Amino acid sequence: MEFLTKLLGIATAVAETTTTGAADPAAVTTDSAAGGIVGILFSLLPLLLVFVLMYFMMIRPEKKRRKKEQDMLASLKKGDRVCTIGGIYATIESIRDDTITLSVGKGDQTMVVARWAIRSVEDVTIENETESLN
Repeated sequence: MEFLTKLLGIATAVAETTTTGAADPAAVTTDSAAGGIVGILFSLLPLLLVFVLMYFMMIRPEKKRRKKEQDMLASLKKGDRVCTIGGIYATIESIRDDTITLSVGKGDQTMVVARWAIRSVEDVTIENETESLN
């Protein structure tokens, strides 16, 4: 019991010395609350910075790439020379909603592919070809 009494006396003395330094006890709690908020903000700042960097390094370029691809697919027209995702070079014969008919090679060789299967519009000339594909 004597030990607890001494410990309580020490705790009371420490509490009195910390509050007597300030003119107003309410100011001590306000300052500590403001310091706590600032501390929390500074501790969350690196996490927020990581999310901002991730947006500018990963998410934004992907959105730009996807927008560019959608614009390319929307601007396809008859006669465009395209490359499919399978690596087939062909010329567009007709376009419907989600399908495209392609002319592959000379003659009546055609194939129908989905619009999303077009990788790019090419500006190429075909070697060893004396006449156009159309």
